[in-house]
Amino acid sequence: MIGTPRELVLIAPRKIIIREYEERPLRPEEVRIKSILSAEKHGTMLVFYRGISPYEEKEFDPELGLFIKRKRKDIYPMPLGNMTVGEVIEVGSAVKRFRVGDRVYGYLPIKETHTVPEDKVWSAPPEVSNEELVCIDPATVALMAVREGHIRLGDKVAIFGLGAIGLMAVQMAKLSGAIFVVGVDPIEKRRKLAEEYGADVTISPHECDVGLEIKKMTGKGVDVALEVSGSYQALHQAIRATRYGGRIVPVSWYHGEAKGLFLGEEFHFNRQVLISGARVESEPYREYPLWDRKRVYDTVVELFRRKILTARGLLSPVVRLDEAVEAYKLIDEHPEKTIKLGIRYR
Repeated sequence: MIGTPRELVLIAPRKIIIREYEERPLRPEEVRIKSILSAEKHGTMLVFYRGISPYEEKEFDPELGLFIKRKRKDIYPMPLGNMTVGEVIEVGSAVKRFRVGDRVYGYLPIKETHTVPEDKVWSAPPEVSNEELVCIDPATVALMAVREGHIRLGDKVAIFGLGAIGLMAVQMAKLSGAIFVVGVDPIEKRRKLAEEYGADVTISPHECDVGLEIKKMTGKGVDVALEVSGSYQALHQAIRATRYGGRIVPVSWYHGEAKGLFLGEEFHFNRQVLISGARVESEPYREYPLWDRKRVYDTVVELFRRKILTARGLLSPVVRLDEAVEAYKLIDEHPEKTIKLGIRYR
């Protein structure tokens, strides 16, 4: 065992600390895991990191499907991190699925050890690398977006936002038979990786009128646009870039006032379909019972296992836990230097 373990915690907007914690005794159905590699989910994390989440003043009622105002509730301290790969170092007396030494992964925060029920983690296939395992989450969201957009053989596609989800979507759009994929992002580092992943062309929204440029490239516009950046301006350009009768899939978690989105312009005239809800957690799916959450995850794991999908170059930067506080500042203040944050423990 390591010494007193440590974890990364958000205690207030833009204030992160690394603190020690004590592990409790293991229960019969639990496993103890030593972390190897973790990754963050930038879009969701930045909302909480910056203190602009709707959960600051509201709560979501799943029965009504509404956010409702409530008395302010402190949501801090909040663990950070999205997915973690680790090694089982201890098992409870009733555990059946795992043994000491097994490599596992799951939705686990950035901390050096985890004590969880055995059904909260999955066994790691030997063919899937640690880097690929912590990228399963962006890949599942990308798969949902591609399926919601009904991307098919011969389609032309635009992907706005080339973070982890957008980069996975580039690969999946090509796998689905798209004959033309354009990626849109202001960050050169991400555009270059998108081209390595199969994008036919990438453009920066800072250098041209994106909607007009894509219309010129494609003739009448793309059949499907996926908006993965979280920018209302990007959503507006996705609408402008899509042809008459085309489909737009907003994948991002948008926040604040919708500045830069003008639904009275192209969207009003071009009879387009706006498809929301490309969330893995929003069940049942439109394709249920053919597709459910288990099938989405199984499909992504199989794509990685067969080397049809890659996460090569996606984790950037990868830092030690001791460097994590500064790394979060980098994500917030210098996104041009990052794609998806990885935290290593060895």
